[in-house]
Amino acid sequence: MGFEYAPAPESRSIVDIKASYGLFIDGEFVDGRGSSFKTINPATEETLAEVAEASDADVDLAVKAARRAFRGWSRMSGKERAKYLFRIARIIQERGRELAVLESIDNGKPIKESRDVDVPVVAAHFFYYAGWADKLEYAGLGPNPQPLGVAGQVIPWNFPLLMLAWKVAPALACGNTVVLKPAETTPLTALLFAEICQQADLPPGVVNIVTGAGGTGQAVVSHPDVDKVAFTGSTAVGKAIARAIAGTDKKATLELGGKAANIVFDDAAIDQAIEGIVGGIFFNQGHVCCAGSRLLVQESVADEVLARLKRRMGTLRVGDPLDKNTDIGAINSAEQLGRIRELSEIGVAEGAERWAPACDLPSSGFWFPPTIFTGVTQAHRIAREEVFGPVLSVLTFRTPAEAVEKANNTPYGLSAGVWTEKGSRILHMASQLRAGVVWANTFNKFDPTSPFGGYKESGYGREGGRQGLAAYLKGADA
Repeated sequence: MGFEYAPAPESRSIVDIKASYGLFIDGEFVDGRGSSFKTINPATEETLAEVAEASDADVDLAVKAARRAFRGWSRMSGKERAKYLFRIARIIQERGRELAVLESIDNGKPIKESRDVDVPVVAAHFFYYAGWADKLEYAGLGPNPQPLGVAGQVIPWNFPLLMLAWKVAPALACGNTVVLKPAETTPLTALLFAEICQQADLPPGVVNIVTGAGGTGQAVVSHPDVDKVAFTGSTAVGKAIARAIAGTDKKATLELGGKAANIVFDDAAIDQAIEGIVGGIFFNQGHVCCAGSRLLVQESVADEVLARLKRRMGTLRVGDPLDKNTDIGAINSAEQLGRIRELSEIGVAEGAERWAPACDLPSSGFWFPPTIFTGVTQAHRIAREEVFGPVLSVLTFRTPAEAVEKANNTPYGLSAGVWTEKGSRILHMASQLRAGVVWANTFNKFDPTSPFGGYKESGYGREGGRQGLAAYLKGADA
């Protein structure tokens, strides 16, 4: 007999959401010169706040502020810069509950993920890069590493605060200043981070935050006084950015889409693998560029894996992101929900078999049940295109060589997972898989000391680890 979890809602009272927000330029919140837009709670569709949309003139002011601040920040000793980064990291920890609640309200992800994954890893990135700030000459990136200048950073809506940390922390540690544009649908934690910069007494202009949609991001990327572009998001936008900066001397790192293979061999610990499969595709509603969205199962255990997977999916709880029992929260936007539905319908039309557990979805907000497709071939669009939602395509294989061939048969190359008891097979598969990150008997594990990035249409450059410093230093190969 099963049992029901009583609701365990996290209180919203810890977060003070203002009615409207301006831009954060030169250490102050200022009114934007452009129009404004609404940010909404994807779980309820309620309007949370009016947010300024930065115009080209606003972006120009932010870049000028960053350029002025660069003179002092870049000449400051690494030891002094580190103090600010340590201070920011500690304030993030102190305000962790507030950040987690705000992230879940604005993004739709379950509170247990924002609380237990996002915010702790955000703080860890600032602590880690604070440690590097006075040791850059020992990073193996040249004897006298120098910062690039002003970094223009554009981040996505799936991990708003974490992507901010991935980009801001190494940039500041290396002595660069930043103009950051958060995603249109999830600006609120970046604006709270601006308050944290003020609280940490970060010198004015070192971090500037300009909110807006694609046009604002375009203005940041194409500004002639931006020395470095860092972007995480879709492959299509990444290609547009690469075209926009071609012929300039701007450095760039692009972390783009993915269609990762999660490969389960017949000797894998099946229960452990099931948890890895579920975490690999349903974590953060599948809004993960490195999600394990293609499950490759060895034929001899495919029926058993599928039966256990369906049983486990039946226990997943979909609903209020602020309920601490929730496993799968809201889809981030109506636009994204439309894309997930469209590709799922195409999967059915192309002959794949769709299955989802019985699931009561809330009447308001944007929701999609955890879904798997069987009978999938490599020709199916759901096996080739990034769905960016809680949708898993299941394929089978007989030999390791066939698994490698199927896993690599994609324009993407961001991540992969291998489940087996044999260490030699893990090493062999990792050497054959064309992916920037290969997890062994786990999935979706991130650490600030470990580099992350892709091949092919998943982008170029690395974020995290010692390698993440290279993208923000002159003469170093990102």
